[in-house]
Amino acid sequence: MRYLIIGLGIYGTSLARDLAEMGHEVIGVDINETNVEAVKEYVSTTYIVDCTDETALGVLPLKGVDVVIVAIGENFGASVKTVALLKKHDVKQLYARAINDLHYAILECFKIERILTPEQSSAKRLSLQMLLGTDVSILSVTDDVFVAKFAVPAYLTGISYGQLATELNEFDMKLIAISRPRSKTSILGLPTERQTLLEPDNKSVEIADGDIISCLTSRKSLQSMMRHIS
Repeated sequence: MRYLIIGLGIYGTSLARDLAEMGHEVIGVDINETNVEAVKEYVSTTYIVDCTDETALGVLPLKGVDVVIVAIGENFGASVKTVALLKKHDVKQLYARAINDLHYAILECFKIERILTPEQSSAKRLSLQMLLGTDVSILSVTDDVFVAKFAVPAYLTGISYGQLATELNEFDMKLIAISRPRSKTSILGLPTERQTLLEPDNKSVEIADGDIISCLTSRKSLQSMMRHIS
């Protein structure tokens, strides 16, 4: 796919680099020449453009990309004006970054395809890491419900797969899957670690230290579980 990213600050640059590494074609745009120079080695094309200027915006290949992403965060006014102009140009898919609730509410009025909230996602992930005392990955389902993936607490090791599902149910948490790290040797003879999915039908399998739980949960449910463990 072809992505056009407007705003090459820390977030926009990271996004551009990740998309490029995944094999997508990325076009980077920023008003700041220094920001543009910093991403040239990662993206296919760059433009130094003030996207709040409708005439200047017209030089961009808006019709030749699959998704336009407005990654501007710090300049609230520039973000909103750029989104408004892009809507006027009727781009195929328009995503925009929101840095707070007011910004989000305004972007909602434009009825764009997706509003990105990296700051809120990072804050939620950090707070859950502090709560669980381990690294955690999250995938939001609604504002209050999400899929959380984290290392099994020591309190739950040694019980069976079936007992774990029952234990989690008591806290309104639904077990989705458990994976277990396995040590392997790469073709270069170096040790590597891979995750193996445990068979969910085998309810007698014991949960071991280092196993990774994936479950459907909420912050309230996780807090209840951790209070119980404490």
